[in-house]
Amino acid sequence: MDELDRAIVNGLHGGFPVCERPFAEAAASLGTDEATLIERINRLLEGGVLTRFGPLFDAEALGGAFTLCALAVPGAEVERVAAIVNGFPEVAHHYERAHRYNLWFVLATETRGAIPATIARIEAATGYPVLDLPRLDEYFVELKLPA
Repeated sequence: MDELDRAIVNGLHGGFPVCERPFAEAAASLGTDEATLIERINRLLEGGVLTRFGPLFDAEALGGAFTLCALAVPGAEVERVAAIVNGFPEVAHHYERAHRYNLWFVLATETRGAIPATIARIEAATGYPVLDLPRLDEYFVELKLPA
């Protein structure tokens, strides 16, 4: 990463303009132009420096619900089961952890009542029981690490 890449990661880490030309506005604040910013973001994504660039929606603020889920899957099955889990439109993202519960994912549904039904469908499709870990309290800690 060069200085501009670092400036992009650090400068856009905490927000993005909401306006008619957000990339142009963000680029100006970083001392570059819109086309360069878009090209750099794409390059950072393709190179794996960034894993995602886009909005995060608060499902609950939109009337929906979300929950954290985990599966205990034998190592040889993780890739197959992850592909099944990712096939559900309600699955926001997943990640693997070195733990008994090694496949974690977030469900976002249109209603709170849709969560149990979605979990049941995932259990039927994967053959593994889902551990549902709904949020009890919310804490916001903004962690910004310099690139």
